[in-house]
Amino acid sequence: MKKLSSIVCLLLVLFSHAQMQPLKIAANKRFFTANGKPFFWLGDTGWLLFKKCTKEEAILYLDTRQKQGFNVIQVMLLHELSATDADGDSALVDKDISMPNTTQHYWDNVEFVVNEAAKRGIYMALVPLWGSNVKSNLVNEERAQAYATFLATRFRNKTNIIWLNGGDIKGSEGEKIWNIIGNTLHEKDGRHLVTFHPRGRSTSSTWFHNEAWLDFNMFQSGHKDYGQDTTEPRIGEDNWKFVVNDYTLKPVKPTMDGEPSYENIPHGLHDSSAPRWTASDVRRYAYWSVFAGGAGFTYGENSIMQFKNDWDKSISFGAVKKWKEELNATGATQMQYLKKLMFSKPYLEREPAQDLINNQSYRYDYLLATKGKSYAFVYTFTGRNIELNMGRYAGKTVKSSWYNPRNGQYIAIGFFENNGGVKSFNPPDEEKEGNDWVLVLEDLR
Repeated sequence: MKKLSSIVCLLLVLFSHAQMQPLKIAANKRFFTANGKPFFWLGDTGWLLFKKCTKEEAILYLDTRQKQGFNVIQVMLLHELSATDADGDSALVDKDISMPNTTQHYWDNVEFVVNEAAKRGIYMALVPLWGSNVKSNLVNEERAQAYATFLATRFRNKTNIIWLNGGDIKGSEGEKIWNIIGNTLHEKDGRHLVTFHPRGRSTSSTWFHNEAWLDFNMFQSGHKDYGQDTTEPRIGEDNWKFVVNDYTLKPVKPTMDGEPSYENIPHGLHDSSAPRWTASDVRRYAYWSVFAGGAGFTYGENSIMQFKNDWDKSISFGAVKKWKEELNATGATQMQYLKKLMFSKPYLEREPAQDLINNQSYRYDYLLATKGKSYAFVYTFTGRNIELNMGRYAGKTVKSSWYNPRNGQYIAIGFFENNGGVKSFNPPDEEKEGNDWVLVLEDLR
């Protein structure tokens, strides 16, 4: 019986691999599709996976993230030009980006992880070259084109690749090189989506929205709190504002938060004594940006994004625990409930619905609403009272409930006739930061 069960599991994995197709932009240009079905990007930042993890560790990581509902892993191909993998094999010959080292096994190991991810239905969002290398003038245009050509040729036939051009950098810093990499991937690959991962408190649309190679926008809302943010305009923690900005642009392209504050990382990153971002903060960033119109969300955890081990001396941002201890960090286990909520109703018809809210506020009390033709969701981070303009909701007989982002459970409120006017909803428990809820309205006409 045990042997039969193992065979069935293997067949299911192989079937999943065979069925996986490159990610596409939906017909409405707001969201993604995969295999012709709606796809909600639920990503994790595993930036140094190729550098730090053995094959066995990579499989442990992928297995865990698959069980937690993640379907995209964001990872660097080259953090630096001297990059090696966990076995010590070099990515490049003499740190020359135009000369990938194919006599050693670095790129074979990358392909191994990509293939294992595909077996689990996971897309690999690959950053060709981290931005600091371009900012430091270590790469010229000719070599960048040669490297991008190598990547396009080597990975074109993989079904589960997404290209993340850039890497924590303003598009204006090395703009010619980013356009060369983007255009080369777009022209010589052509199967896989391409975007740009920008510096904190910025969005790819600022520099590249009208470029043919940019298929969708990505912003990094960053790791600073309201008081630490000095970037103009001062968006602070209000990541939903990036979505509102990108949502109005033409041509229409999907947008999403590709790097919010990581769980367990200090506010502002560099002061280890500062307060640390928690699971509740991560949930707030997720629901705010998605309800504002985002096509997905990328989670991150301090130890995991850099795969902290005891032997590693190059740890940043005050990471405390080893990465394997943080695989089941609270926020990581809760992200799946956002995806489940999104797919509980017709997904591709979803749109922002801020006009429903009658008692809007600001900062942590800000309410975000999204709706489809026969449903609406409203998110409160603090559990404060929600007042809705019911004349702007189409349903006549309405079923209402509370959805708990911490465990994915519903609490029934009841049924009511929609006679217009303003209707108030009071979430469970006391009002405080992290007592977050989603009000769910369903049209029963």
